[in-house]
Amino acid sequence: MTHAYRTALTSELEPPSCPVAELPAPTRRKEARAVMATIREIRDRGVDIRDIVVVARDLAPYEQPLTRAAIQYGVTPVFWTQLRVTRTEPFALIAALCTLFADGDVAATSLLAPLTQRWAPPTEAAGWPLGQSTIHSLLEALPSGRRSIAEWAETVQTHTTDERLTTYCDWLQAKFEPEPTPDTVEAALTPAIAAYREMSVPARQQADAPALMATETAARATVRVTRLVEQVTHKYDEWLADGTVSRSWDAVRELCELLATQRPGRREHSNARAIDIMEANDVWALSVPYIIAVGATAAEWPAQTDSVVPSELQEAVLSGAGATDIVAPRTAWGDGRDRDHFADAMRAAERGVIMTRFTQTGDGDDVQPSPFLASLDMETVSGQARTQLVSTTPQLPPEIAALLPPSGESDPAPSETADNE
Repeated sequence: MTHAYRTALTSELEPPSCPVAELPAPTRRKEARAVMATIREIRDRGVDIRDIVVVARDLAPYEQPLTRAAIQYGVTPVFWTQLRVTRTEPFALIAALCTLFADGDVAATSLLAPLTQRWAPPTEAAGWPLGQSTIHSLLEALPSGRRSIAEWAETVQTHTTDERLTTYCDWLQAKFEPEPTPDTVEAALTPAIAAYREMSVPARQQADAPALMATETAARATVRVTRLVEQVTHKYDEWLADGTVSRSWDAVRELCELLATQRPGRREHSNARAIDIMEANDVWALSVPYIIAVGATAAEWPAQTDSVVPSELQEAVLSGAGATDIVAPRTAWGDGRDRDHFADAMRAAERGVIMTRFTQTGDGDDVQPSPFLASLDMETVSGQARTQLVSTTPQLPPEIAALLPPSGESDPAPSETADNE
C-alpha cells in the first residue's frame, strides 16, 4: 500500500471554495427547527428553493424531526431515499390478493384484507375506498368459519346490506383461478393497482398532513408496484416455461416479494416547489448554490465503526509505522467513505455552506462536533442568534446572511438537483 493512499485516509480535508457558517443547536429537534427556519428566511429573501439542498450522512434519524419542522415553517420536504416497496400500501394490496387467492378457504379477516389496503373497483364509483370503521362493521356482521370465495359471495348476501361488499366479492369471483396463468395474474393485479391510483391515492391526499408525505409515498409506491406487476407477470411466464414453478398464487406472491426487494436507484421523485433532502453519498455530482449539512457531530459524521483492532494499532497501521507498513488498513479506520462524502458535500456548494449539529443527546450528555469541521474556516452562529431565528420575530443570523447575494443581485437560474438521476 502506497504512502499516498495511507495519507489520504488521515490527511485534512480540502476546504470548500465558498464561505461556511456553523449553526449549532442544543438538540436534534432544535437543530431541525433551525434548519427549516433558515430555509424559510433564505427563501423569503429571494433565493429559489431549488438552490438549496439539505445533506445528511444518514437520513434515518433526521427524517422525522425535519418533516415536523418543515410543516411548522411552511416548507415542503422531499427525501431522496430508497422506497421500501414491501412496506407500502400498494404492495400490501397485491400481497393480500395473492394470499387470498392462494389460501382457497379463508376466514372473514383474510377475505376483507385487500379492503383494509384500500382496494377499489376498476370503475370509478362513490364510496370507495372503504373506511376502516366500515370494514370493521362488515367484519362483525359476517359469520365465523372458513369458506371459499364463491361461498363467501353467497354468504354476504344474507349477512349485510352493503352493496359494496357484494361488488367486491363478485370481482374476486371473476378474477379467481386456482392455477393462474400469466394472463390471469395480469388481469387481477393490474386493474387493482390502477384503481388504487385513481381512487385511493386522492382519498389519502384528502386526509393527509400539510406536507403530504403519506400521499407522496403512496404515489411513488403506486408507480413502482405497477412496474412490479409487469415484471412479475413476465418472470412468472419464464419460470413456468422452464419448469421452475408450477401454476399457483403462492409462486406469484413469492415473485412479488423477490422482485420488490431488488431496489432501484434513489431518484424516484422530484417536486419543483420542495426542498431536496438527501444523503451525502448522493451528492458527488451535484452543484448547487447553498448546501445545509446536518448532523455534523463526532458520533454521526463519521459513523462509528466497531472493530476488534484497537484504535492505537489502527493509527499505527494508517501511519505505516514500523512493521505495520506491510499491513493494509481498512478504509473505515480512516473514515474514508464518510470523509469522501463530506468532501463531496462541501464541493457541491457554489455560494455557501451551512453546517448544523446538535450539542446534547436526549439524556443531556455532551455531543462533540465532527472532526471534519476542524479543516473548515467557519463563522459560528451564537445561541442568542439561533433563538432569534426560530422566534416569532425571526431574523437571519448575520453569519448566514453574509452567504447570500447582496440585495438586488439576482442568482442564476435554479440549479437542477436531479441532473444526476
